[in-house]
Amino acid sequence: MSTTDAGTDRLSGLLDEHAALELELADPAVHTDTGRARRLGRRYAQLAPVVETARALDQARDDLAAARELGAEDASFRAEALTIEAQIEELSGRLRELLLPKDPDDDKDVILEIKAGEGGAESALFAGDLLRMYLRYAERRGWSAEVIDAVDADLGGYKDVSVAVKSRTDEGIWSRLKFEGGVHRVQRVPVTESQGRIHTSAAGVLVLPEAEEVDVTVDPNDLRIDVFRSSGPGGQSVNTTDSAVRITHLPTGIVVSCQNEKSQLQNKESALRILRARMLAAAREEAAAVASDQRRSQVRTMDRSERIRTYNFPENRIADHRVGFKAHNLDAVLDGELDPVIDALTQAHTAELLAAGS
Repeated sequence: MSTTDAGTDRLSGLLDEHAALELELADPAVHTDTGRARRLGRRYAQLAPVVETARALDQARDDLAAARELGAEDASFRAEALTIEAQIEELSGRLRELLLPKDPDDDKDVILEIKAGEGGAESALFAGDLLRMYLRYAERRGWSAEVIDAVDADLGGYKDVSVAVKSRTDEGIWSRLKFEGGVHRVQRVPVTESQGRIHTSAAGVLVLPEAEEVDVTVDPNDLRIDVFRSSGPGGQSVNTTDSAVRITHLPTGIVVSCQNEKSQLQNKESALRILRARMLAAAREEAAAVASDQRRSQVRTMDRSERIRTYNFPENRIADHRVGFKAHNLDAVLDGELDPVIDALTQAHTAELLAAGS
């Protein structure tokens, strides 16, 4: 197979990898290790669009050569050649996109954290709205979503909530949700506002690729584990036993607390999942600090001025400030219709990569 752009070597390597994976997956012994089989199957599925597009492009080029040869004697073949040329241009563009360097985390599941920020009780209520939006989006995509820790706010909503989002297929969730990290701003009349004035508040979203144990090694000797009683809104005790868990990773200073489950063991497992995800993100950020801007969009403060997106209730408008996306269907977006927003972000990112490589 062939291509005319600078990705020839990369294409050749991916085609070889696809063929090798096909042979490996045909071996019954591979499927005795379900984890390995799933990783291989996911990679095989990732490469399928590249192989299919490359094959279609080669076939179109063969068809074009035949149409041009026959066109010397028959005008209908000259018209067909023009159609095939347009197909080749489209396939070549699609192949260039498929050959762009991939984010190594694109096929991973994610842990999504939502934190109330500026705006007090209204911010916590908005954090609850964002949680519902992502849960509804996960439902629409056929993903599973599990709240693994939540700290309720006094008047409703959440001070802090963490959700594990997993794919039931080979679809990578990080590839869809990685641009959601940052400060989300809301403009509306709070339920606590007696004079009908519009307030502005903010909540922060952090998206982390979920780390498998093979991605991150956590030495138990590096952990300080404290237990305490779970608390609800206002600080009242929810459980009568010390079921909540706080884990401190001493080398990095990363601290994770979980109190959502009634069992201390379950809270510990949830905390370790979040810890591994944060450690993986920190390691990737450190390794790519010089060359990559990708995760700088996930701001660590809840300052309203650092917003990435605004949800304006009076105008039923959503606006993503990074790509200039605007739509007047906020009610639908909050009900989980996020694909148009995410598609705009993904397309803009792809265009940047293509421009950088041209």
